[in-house]
Amino acid sequence: MTININNPNPATRVGERYDRRAGLEFLQKMPMGELMRMGFKARFQRIPLNRVSFVYDTNPNYTNICVTCCAFCAFYHPPGDPQAYTLSPKELSARVKRAYDMGATTVLLQGGHNPKIRLIDWLDYIHAIRALCPDIHIHPFSPTEYSFMAKLEKRPVQEILETVFAEGIDTIPGGGAEILSEPVRVRIAKNKASSEEWLSVSELAHKTGFRTTATMMFGHLETDEDIITHLIALRNLQDRTGGFSSFIPWSFKPGNSILGRTIKTNVHPAKYVRIIALARLMLDNFPHIQSSWFSENIPAGQLGLLAGADDFGGVLVEENVLQQAGHDRTATREDVITIIRRTGFDPVRRDSYYNIIEELLIP
Repeated sequence: MTININNPNPATRVGERYDRRAGLEFLQKMPMGELMRMGFKARFQRIPLNRVSFVYDTNPNYTNICVTCCAFCAFYHPPGDPQAYTLSPKELSARVKRAYDMGATTVLLQGGHNPKIRLIDWLDYIHAIRALCPDIHIHPFSPTEYSFMAKLEKRPVQEILETVFAEGIDTIPGGGAEILSEPVRVRIAKNKASSEEWLSVSELAHKTGFRTTATMMFGHLETDEDIITHLIALRNLQDRTGGFSSFIPWSFKPGNSILGRTIKTNVHPAKYVRIIALARLMLDNFPHIQSSWFSENIPAGQLGLLAGADDFGGVLVEENVLQQAGHDRTATREDVITIIRRTGFDPVRRDSYYNIIEELLIP
């Protein structure tokens, strides 16, 4: 479908399935206000309530040792590095317990691709967290970690997924997607699972019974065409499985990374808002789109809500990956509630399934 930029007539366009050419025109040519209006309208067609959700979570990393050595990452350290670490199950569960005692309901658990951590260690982490925090939702291990673990264990990915699923884990964070366009991926993460592998693990996870999120990191070596390729790949997979719960984009943070030292990048917040609106229009089979105050900044996050997003991310007790790239953001639960209200929405606290667990009415 081609959109006439001079006369887009969004009232008749919203709800239709947009093709690659339309996506590029949205991203490159559509006036910002018009694009935001279309995304906002599509959001209320999908979710007619004036709610914006957030989750109270914590993101500890069980190891920073990684042999994948992605060019964009400032978090990892090679084995033997003086700053490298691997937490024991007791140490990790203690960190989670501190967040749990502060009100966190979810722990997003990820680490580096560490060849000394095996499947039994994953299970030990899960058991230790459950012992100390029986009610917290454990949301662990990205698709690329599953792919790496399967190779370490010399077992099919399906078996690794089934083993973790049998422990009562039924959600997976969508990290490691970066850009699902292989010419770019091999330049920024040549040792990581390929685009095809990331999609394959996600598809197997959905068929096993997991609900997963999907992410995208932009603002580095990708073109606008690569962004559209990424979105269409996600949409096609969602057509087959329906297993994605949300889409979460963020911009590349260059600080302290190899890639950041070799390219000049300055992602304007307007590009982020465009991508939020574009995602709401093109990912017509995704229930939720997240606009994150944390990964960008508060004004960009608010504009994203006005461009079609319905989720504002998390109140993070602990986060290390973006912090190591020089992107350090803090906001309390009360801050997030106030920001959502000032943007014109009713804040609600959710769980990792996007079920509403608390409506925060004005007293």
